[in-house]
Amino acid sequence: MNFELYIDKMNRIDRLFNTKKENILSLYFCAGYPAARNTVETLQAMQASGIDMVEIGIPFSDPMADGAVIQDASTKSLRNGTSLAGMMEELRDVRDSIDIPLLFMGYLNPIMQYGFEKFFSDCRERGIDGCIIPDLPFDDYMQYIKPLASKYGVKVIMLITPETSEERVRQIDNNTSGFIYMVSSAAVTGAQSSFEGQKAYFDRIKGMDLRNPRMIGFGISNRATLEAAFENAAGAIIGSKFVSLQGQTQNAAEAVRKLKEAFFIVGYNILFKHFD
Repeated sequence: MNFELYIDKMNRIDRLFNTKKENILSLYFCAGYPAARNTVETLQAMQASGIDMVEIGIPFSDPMADGAVIQDASTKSLRNGTSLAGMMEELRDVRDSIDIPLLFMGYLNPIMQYGFEKFFSDCRERGIDGCIIPDLPFDDYMQYIKPLASKYGVKVIMLITPETSEERVRQIDNNTSGFIYMVSSAAVTGAQSSFEGQKAYFDRIKGMDLRNPRMIGFGISNRATLEAAFENAAGAIIGSKFVSLQGQTQNAAEAVRKLKEAFFIVGYNILFKHFD
């Protein structure tokens, strides 16, 4: 098999990390916010603007890892009638127009109510490449979720924090694929002014020479935090900042444009030519 065909047959997450080694940008948004059934439109705006990968948030009434911005978006999405079943229906033909990697970001409760096997089966049918479940214990992942996810070819991305032991980091690295979600600090999502206090953590994980690439998320809200993420991992995940802009503009394309202005264009566009 030639290299081009090999790459083409990869899971899209693997394909991304095999063809782009640095400055990868992933965005998170909450499905059904600010308007119902906005998911495909939002994905199209992101892809058209050069975003590398997207996390589609499944709204939940108690998103414990999220700060005020995403909590509010999740609450309003639920009021708009968003459900996991409705999201799956909306995304039935998403691969007709979207080629970038897509992941679900959601909590155990809605997925458990939907049914784990049905969830992973429907992910495969719709071309969802992976999922992030912040409240999924690693031992439960190993015993119950990993076999199902592997059966349907869906990657389960695990999170690490500054408090995660080296032993657990290596267990995660050895038993997952795609990338490792490196939470910037032991806090909920939301803005941080800098990552100066995280240098020892970033250096420790970088020095472990892990098999999987790393993406840094939580608190990336300005140029300084974005630069720090790019310097210490394969890329960055932006969530609250984009969700906030989407709420302000009520328009996904405009929110992406404002995000580009805030992070990349105003006096700083050298590293981000794919956004020009």
